[in-house]
Amino acid sequence: MDFAVSNRPLDKFKADALILVLGKNGDLPETLPESTRDQLTRFIKAGDFDGSKGQMSWLHQPEGLTAARLLLVGRGDKQPSDQQWQGLLRSTVKMVSKAPVKHALWLLDSDLPQNLAWQAREGTRVAEESTYRFDQYRSKPAPASKLSKWTFWHAQKDTALSKASKIGKGVADGVNLARDLGNLPPNDCYPEYLSGVARDLGKQYEKLTVKVISQAQAEKMGMGAFVAVAKGSERQGQIIVMEYKGAKPTKQGPVALVGKGITFDTGGISLKPGANMDEMKYDMGGASSVFGSVKTVCELDLPIHLVAVVAAAENMPDGRASRPGDIVKTLSGQTVEILNTDAEGRLVLCDALTYVQQKHKPHTVIDVATLTGACVVALGAHAQAVYANDDGLSQALLAAGQETGDRGWPMPLWDEYQGQLDSPFADMQNIGGPKAGSITAACFLSRFAKDVKWAHLDIAGTAWISGGMSKGATGRPVPMLTRFLMDQC
Repeated sequence: MDFAVSNRPLDKFKADALILVLGKNGDLPETLPESTRDQLTRFIKAGDFDGSKGQMSWLHQPEGLTAARLLLVGRGDKQPSDQQWQGLLRSTVKMVSKAPVKHALWLLDSDLPQNLAWQAREGTRVAEESTYRFDQYRSKPAPASKLSKWTFWHAQKDTALSKASKIGKGVADGVNLARDLGNLPPNDCYPEYLSGVARDLGKQYEKLTVKVISQAQAEKMGMGAFVAVAKGSERQGQIIVMEYKGAKPTKQGPVALVGKGITFDTGGISLKPGANMDEMKYDMGGASSVFGSVKTVCELDLPIHLVAVVAAAENMPDGRASRPGDIVKTLSGQTVEILNTDAEGRLVLCDALTYVQQKHKPHTVIDVATLTGACVVALGAHAQAVYANDDGLSQALLAAGQETGDRGWPMPLWDEYQGQLDSPFADMQNIGGPKAGSITAACFLSRFAKDVKWAHLDIAGTAWISGGMSKGATGRPVPMLTRFLMDQC
């Protein structure tokens, strides 16, 4: 969808629909023509609309306007929170998409607590994400919506609003790439496929270079944990390295993102139950969000030095697969006793974390992974768990999540939890028992990020929606990550 910002007089603005958000018993904006306000006053007095939260009413051929119709949207009697405003816009886009509307005009509101630039930026992102479709595997896709242009309107000309809308579109493009990758079936989206996606991005963006480390190369390098997971599949594992140089490298080093890319997770020898196993194609949600973040950074041409590493593998249970009881040596030199092959994400991530630190010397590393069911139990689908060994980094990520509505919640990394990973045979074991599963997984990863600012995002509850016709990838936490990266600029 195309987006624009305009201050053209409303009585001369040609659009298929003008959208006006009103509070319950709220005043009509003075920017509307007088005849329009008079008609709306009569419409409201007649009881057709009262501004209740979520209420929507169409008014055709509105007086004083060139627009063909007017959509009144109620926001209730309280000022909306950021998340409520985003939800209201999301519902509105879906309503408009069902109507014969090609061009919609949304009036920005100076009286809201959210500033106009935020409204333009997040409005663009949410509107674009709300029109997302994934139907390339349907023999007869549903008819596409006619909605193709969305304009934000404000009385005064403000170039900052256009810039904000452009940023929102760039983030939405990254979110939608992440959703596409997550929604692809695992027979088409496998480690080598993700390598191809990275190479295509490298061809598209001049400042992005791509390197792929094969499974055989990873084994020679000493990535024993990564190979232990990848070797159970006929699909070869891949370590995908994308480096974006939007700013000159400095002594401080780049920011690094590391994504878990398990393109399908059977659990390995520790086989998962069959019910809902189809959703294990989403176990590469961390990798897809890293791809999406890279795309946004490139689209917006951010002045930053970024390295993104994706550890891509299938976790399969064939005769070469790792067994519970195996001990592997990681790239860091530390050894791991594998007690459960379904705790594979931390195994591929630990070698990727070591690799990026050894080769690129980043000042900050953030890993992203659909890591634990325990995180879903703890936080549900609303917030991703944020672990960090640096309070400033944790606060920056939480602030980025709050700013975008892609929220996180801080979790502990206390030394008291580390003892659950003790092994009688190796430096550590890959699970910490039934208690505090998300925390002990983060504690495991923390052992591979000793001398760098590091954060871990457990997105198992936020990366996809489960069940029924609504299931699918969400593209989270691309908004949080890209906002964080913009703040670093």
